[in-house]
Amino acid sequence: MAADHELDFASVEELAALVRARHLSPRELMAHTLARIDAVNPRVNAFVALDHERALAEAAVQGERIARGEALGPLAGIPFGVKDLEDADGFVTSRGSVAFRDDRPGRDSIQVARLRRAGAIAIGKTNTPEFGHTAITHNALFGTTRNPWNLERTPGGSSGGSAAAVASGMVAIATASDGGGSIRIPACFTGTFGLKPSFGRVPIGPTDFVGWTDTGVYGPITRTVSDAALLLDVTAGYHPADAKSLPAPGYRYRDRLEQPLSPLRIAYSPDLGTTYVQSDVALAVELAVLSFSELGHRVERFEEPVPQIARWWTSVTRFEGLASLWDVYHERPHELTDAYRAGLDAALAVGPREFGEFARRRAEVNAWTERLFDAYDLLLTPTMPLEACAAAGPLPSVVEGEPINLIAFTAPFNFSGHPAASVRAGFTNSGLPCGLQIVGPRHREDLVLQAALAFERARPWRNRWPAL
Repeated sequence: MAADHELDFASVEELAALVRARHLSPRELMAHTLARIDAVNPRVNAFVALDHERALAEAAVQGERIARGEALGPLAGIPFGVKDLEDADGFVTSRGSVAFRDDRPGRDSIQVARLRRAGAIAIGKTNTPEFGHTAITHNALFGTTRNPWNLERTPGGSSGGSAAAVASGMVAIATASDGGGSIRIPACFTGTFGLKPSFGRVPIGPTDFVGWTDTGVYGPITRTVSDAALLLDVTAGYHPADAKSLPAPGYRYRDRLEQPLSPLRIAYSPDLGTTYVQSDVALAVELAVLSFSELGHRVERFEEPVPQIARWWTSVTRFEGLASLWDVYHERPHELTDAYRAGLDAALAVGPREFGEFARRRAEVNAWTERLFDAYDLLLTPTMPLEACAAAGPLPSVVEGEPINLIAFTAPFNFSGHPAASVRAGFTNSGLPCGLQIVGPRHREDLVLQAALAFERARPWRNRWPAL
């Protein structure tokens, strides 16, 4: 059996191999995981709900089945966290809101069900901002989640609890979702790997409300690229509960990682023409981009600015949020925070003009990505224009005296539906991780993962994690 400290930051593949070889029982792994959470979580506040007894019982049953020679799936015995915007049977789905503090749907999301079917064990819920609406993980129900690299800073949001849990060695995997950057932002701030798949790649649901903005996706936050490919193999593919879900790709992403990466034409934009970037972040990203040239790819600057859409997207998503929460808004408005309620108040003024502008500008973004990927195989950008800010906020609007657009790099690819990943580019002068974003053509998660793995091998990050 591996030493305890070696298990803290082991990959999913390593842990699963130990379980399959019977060098580590599922119950031993679960007991270690829960002890690690008990030791670290009080400082980080990544997990907001746990069920020790159930997790240990499920692990014990798996151990008995393995002893009988049963094959339990590629993730047998692996503990995982579930973002608290997503259902997991046995747990409340609070959505980070007092209004839903007792909401127990009694079901798994499709993603959670597929992970369980592959042998993984859901142990608890990870923190999220109220309804996932901001890039700082803080809410009135569970408080503030902190960045393991510096407890005074945020891990980002809205999948901040999941990213903090993975970066701090509590679990090797946690579910996440991304409607404007909510996988890539916390992956960037915590130095983990975060993949936003193509729209529809991982089914969302079952749900009692089908939205219409079509920007949100489910995807993994992990410590290695290979683990993310493995999880996508388990969770991707059509499900009838999600009419917008895509068919399975017809190959295994994990297998594609083993194929050589041909020389690529790669576009690089340091700012997408829309934002200032913190100087040490910009330098770290420039050096990361250089690695692709050293690997034999042709890298060129891409100068055409991405069309601006964020203002109109904010209006339309607020309106969608108001529609989904109409009863709460009218009957229990005091259970919503002042900040979130103010956004819903503003949505009352949203009408055809805002919807029309959003739709027209989204078409412009689509045309921009069409031109881009006609000429190039991949796009590289910073993931975020700054390092992690204070844990409780506020979110900065200015860095080094210059205005910034926080979601300048992430949100465009939610509007267009393209796959995008954040890999650790390096560290800022204050010792915080920063990210490089890799964007691929629609439905080419395999290419994004291959490029991310090549970078991971050229600039390995997996052996450097925060010391808690």
